[in-house]
Amino acid sequence: MELYQLEYFLEVARQRNFTRAAARLHLAQAALSEQVRKLEEEMGGPLFVRGRRESTLTPAGEMLRSHAEILLGQAEVARRAVAGLLKIRRGQLAVGSIPSVSACLFPDVVAGFRVRHPGVDLCLLEGTSEQVGSWVEEGRVQLGVVQLPAGSGKCVQSPLFSEPFLLLVPAVHTLARKRSVPLASLADESFIFYRGRVREVVESACRLAGFEPRVACETGELETIRSLVAAGLGVALLPRLALGRVAEGCRVVGLSGPGVKREVALLCRSGAQLPAEGMEFQRLLFAALGEGVMDKRSRR
Repeated sequence: MELYQLEYFLEVARQRNFTRAAARLHLAQAALSEQVRKLEEEMGGPLFVRGRRESTLTPAGEMLRSHAEILLGQAEVARRAVAGLLKIRRGQLAVGSIPSVSACLFPDVVAGFRVRHPGVDLCLLEGTSEQVGSWVEEGRVQLGVVQLPAGSGKCVQSPLFSEPFLLLVPAVHTLARKRSVPLASLADESFIFYRGRVREVVESACRLAGFEPRVACETGELETIRSLVAAGLGVALLPRLALGRVAEGCRVVGLSGPGVKREVALLCRSGAQLPAEGMEFQRLLFAALGEGVMDKRSRR
């Protein structure tokens, strides 16, 4: 049982409606329902009587409600006490990240961090995995989110998530009607590359599939890639997180066979004491991943 699951449960109990509760929590309704379902599985039975217009607590739900309110109250008291001890309310934190993660994953994390710690000056820097790794090693940022491999022995790596690459094609392309295609079938296509480690992964995968990808364009801007694909200049292989918003005129197609994927990790400087602000940002980041933020954004 996680504290955030209890927060979700109490909001549904207050609103007596999953849709209203999801809106108040800034969550997709499916994500909220899934967390409540997991909580019910752990409790061993239903917590709500679900109706078309209203969801009311079962006797078990009423029992959990009284305990959940006490637990969350105690957790908040503990959080405030520790925050005061560590002087987290006034400080500075610099975080580096590759753009695909900062654009798609950080908004929820930063919003939560701002609400809890408005006095902390938060600086976000974007760069390639190599740049972010260097910033962590140099102490320019306290935390860095990168695509592996990155950094050196001076960095401690904490895995965040693994995700597949998907194919972005023009809506009028013959491949747009398929659910998935083998990578080898793209040998005659022109590729629009996303600059950095993503390009390296795609080129390596294409060579393993038996062909050298033909380059139409390379850019470091996701919006530019979407526009160029929609205009019919070529196709693009991108991580799923980078395809959270599909431009008009584009379609997303899966890859069959072994596929292509990337590993994303959190870096901090080896031997360095992570400040309290950094520990709190890290906690919120892992909590966001646990709440299915990536899946929520991939459906938008």
